[in-house]
Amino acid sequence: MDMNTKKLKKNAFRVTKVRGVTASRIRVPGGHMDAKYLSQIQKIAETYGNGTVHITNRQGFEVPGIRFEDMPKVNEMLQPIIEGLEINQVEPNTGYPASGTRNVIGCIGNRVCPFACYDTTALAQRIEKEIFPNDLHFKVAVTGCPNDCAKVRMHDFGIMGMALPMFEPERCISCGACVRACKKKSTEALKPVNFRPQRDADKCIGCGECVLNCPTSAWTRDTKKYFRLTLMGRSGKKNPRLGEDFIKWVDADSIVKIIKNTYDYVKEYIDKDAPGGKEHIGYIIDRTGFEEFKKWALKDVELPECAQVSTPVYWKGIKY
Repeated sequence: MDMNTKKLKKNAFRVTKVRGVTASRIRVPGGHMDAKYLSQIQKIAETYGNGTVHITNRQGFEVPGIRFEDMPKVNEMLQPIIEGLEINQVEPNTGYPASGTRNVIGCIGNRVCPFACYDTTALAQRIEKEIFPNDLHFKVAVTGCPNDCAKVRMHDFGIMGMALPMFEPERCISCGACVRACKKKSTEALKPVNFRPQRDADKCIGCGECVLNCPTSAWTRDTKKYFRLTLMGRSGKKNPRLGEDFIKWVDADSIVKIIKNTYDYVKEYIDKDAPGGKEHIGYIIDRTGFEEFKKWALKDVELPECAQVSTPVYWKGIKY
């Protein structure tokens, strides 16, 4: 059968190396879902696929071996998963309305991990609701702390949890546990002054090691949630590079607004003749200049007073 491959890919099916056969890509924002949906994925794979399932590096599922003519039936079977994960949809039983914006990935977060500074699943799902569906090629990743288990610096937007440590001197017993932990495990942002830990705000990366290692809870995390936002990391054939810091001690509302503003920026400046109608955001910034991107990104954004904005931002990496 003839197939419009652009329409196929937009519906989140993949062009494969076998003629007439595709693979369904299933979104799982934050990489977290109820286990009951696994049986539905199994049913799709065994009924219309080749009986196997691939777990993608973006924390979704890919079901290979699906015939082109079975795509409408697969979309119907995907409906309970789409509704259960609250994925934005244009029309029921038609599958995913776009595939340009990739699945938002996340580490397991503070629902499980003691190092995580926030609920990564909740933030990933919030961002998903704001930016999907969209045909533009965006990659977003969230991680709970500077350990960066989600490798967020490899994405267009990397969101890293930061704990602003709050110190209560009356609870401190001058044991030095926080100073030792910061020296061994982090950036040596603490030093003893008159038998009390003193924090170097410029060195502190918000990892929370002081909080985790204090036996008397003299150090606690601020109840406000802060993040480090990195920009324009990428892999691929041409000029791979790590994302660079844009804003430290930024809040979630500002991050969501910056990402949405970037969609407007890309729509304004994207090369319409780019292969496949796609151009990586980093190349657009290289072409327009960082200050132009920054102007669009920070439009109507109200940053917290403690936010530190890096400007200008320069990217390193392989150049071809």
